[in-house]
Amino acid sequence: MELKSYLTARGKLIDQALDRFLPRASVKPRTIHKAMRYSLFAGGKRLRPALTLAAAEACDGEVARALPAACAVECIHTYSLIHDDLPCMDDDDLRRGRPTSHKVFGEGVAVLAGDALLTIAFEILAQAKETSRYKMPALIGELAGASGSQWLIGGQVADLEGEGKKISGAELKYIHRCKTAALLTASIRLGGMSANASPARLKNLTEFGQSLGLAFQVIDDILDVTQTTEKLGKTAGKDVAATKATYPAIFGLERSREEAHRLTLAAHAALKPFGKSGATLRAFADYLLVRDY
Repeated sequence: MELKSYLTARGKLIDQALDRFLPRASVKPRTIHKAMRYSLFAGGKRLRPALTLAAAEACDGEVARALPAACAVECIHTYSLIHDDLPCMDDDDLRRGRPTSHKVFGEGVAVLAGDALLTIAFEILAQAKETSRYKMPALIGELAGASGSQWLIGGQVADLEGEGKKISGAELKYIHRCKTAALLTASIRLGGMSANASPARLKNLTEFGQSLGLAFQVIDDILDVTQTTEKLGKTAGKDVAATKATYPAIFGLERSREEAHRLTLAAHAALKPFGKSGATLRAFADYLLVRDY
C-alpha cells in the first residue's frame, strides 16, 4: 500500500479512537478539554501512532490491539509540543499552521492541557490488552521511561542548556536521541509488544526506531534552515534565531544530508529479517528521507 494512503486510512482510525478516549469539549471544566482537543486535533500527520500500528502489523498483530498504545503515544507527543512552544521554552506562535495553545488559551491553560494529555496517555494505555510476553507493567514502563527525565524530558533540558553555546557533535546526538528518537522508538516497540513480538523481532524494531528517530531529527534540522514558515506549518529559522545547536550548524548542510541518508540505510538494514511484512515500515524511512530538504 502506498504510504500516503496508509497514513490517511490509519490517521482516520487513530483520530476516531482519540475522539473516543478523550472527554468531550462540553465536559466540565470545558476550557481544559477544549484546549486538549485543540492541540490534539490540530492536523498532525500522526506519524508516531501510525508507526505503532505498522510495527504491530509487521509482527502479524492486530491494529485494534495496538490502538490504545498508538493513541497514548500521540497524547505524549502532543503534550510535549504544547510545552515546547511555551514562552519559557521555544516561545513559538505557530504549530501545524495555526496559533499555538498558549496563544489561544493563555499560558496557564496551555501548561495544564499538556499536563492533562500526559496523564491521560497512561489512562489510555492502561486499556491495552496484555500478551503472554508483555504484561501491563512492561507497557507502562516502556512509555514512562521514554517520556521521562532520562529521555524525552532529559533531551529538552539538554536542548535548553545548549542554547547559545558551542556544543560537540556527540552532545547534539545525545539531545536528538533523547528528545526525538526515544519516543519514536517506544512508539514502534509498543506496536511490536501489542503483537507479542519475539525478543529478536523487538530488538530489530528497536534498532529501526533509533535510526529512524535520528534521521527524522536531522532532516527536521535541515528543513528549519531550508524551508519557509508556510511550508513547515511552524516558524522557520527558529533554531538559528535561538542559536540552537543543530546538525547544519555543527556539521553543515551537506554532511547533514549525508548523515540522514546513512541513518535511513541503517533503518532499512534493521528491517531485513521482516521481509515483505516490513514493507510499510520501510516506506516510512524513505518518506522521511525524501521530504523537501
